[in-house]
Amino acid sequence: MAEERAELRQRRLTLPASAEAIAGLEPGNVVYLDGVVYTAREGVYQKVVVEREALPVADLASVSNANFHCSPAAAPDGKGGYVIGGVTATASFRFSKYLADWLDLTGTRIVIGKGGMGAKDYKEVLAPRGAIYLTTVGYGTGALLGRGVKAVESVHWLKELGIAQAMWFFRVENFGPFLVDSDTAGNSLFQRQGELVNAGIEALYAGLKPPALRRYGETDDRRDELL
Repeated sequence: MAEERAELRQRRLTLPASAEAIAGLEPGNVVYLDGVVYTAREGVYQKVVVEREALPVADLASVSNANFHCSPAAAPDGKGGYVIGGVTATASFRFSKYLADWLDLTGTRIVIGKGGMGAKDYKEVLAPRGAIYLTTVGYGTGALLGRGVKAVESVHWLKELGIAQAMWFFRVENFGPFLVDSDTAGNSLFQRQGELVNAGIEALYAGLKPPALRRYGETDDRRDELL
């Protein structure tokens, strides 16, 4: 029980987060954020990492070292700014090919999204750079997270990339909850739990009858499944 309580420990980080604060987080901790969070996903990565366009904010790490993979629900407030109704996380593993270069270019040390990353990303990309992964908790939390967005500091490439792909800078307070998926050693909560599930999954296929519609893709061999 003591170990379980430790895993559910709540932490609050001020951004940009220090290396010491990040290193103190463990998989399973619940985190809330204060400061500035920025969004960047494939549109921004393509421009900066691939096309080598300059970042719109000089010395990004001094402003924020937390990259949120999300699509904000943004609308003009009639005063030249924007109202954020919600921020919905998107699946981070889709951006794996950009991540090492992005972290090196920006000094980002906290990646936020949903679904986690591949096992190699934790060990070979995030951990060697002192970076961690935070995940949203469950589905339908976009409006809840939106309450933590207090202001839009700036937005870049909005006309070119659109609302979902633009680079937004949010001033946040008590922004969360997020669950720590990976730590600075490359340990991953998702990976650990996935291994536990996979260890017993073969038993689910034991004794199944031969597929009735094999030509439509039914199979009793899990190695044939398309994920």
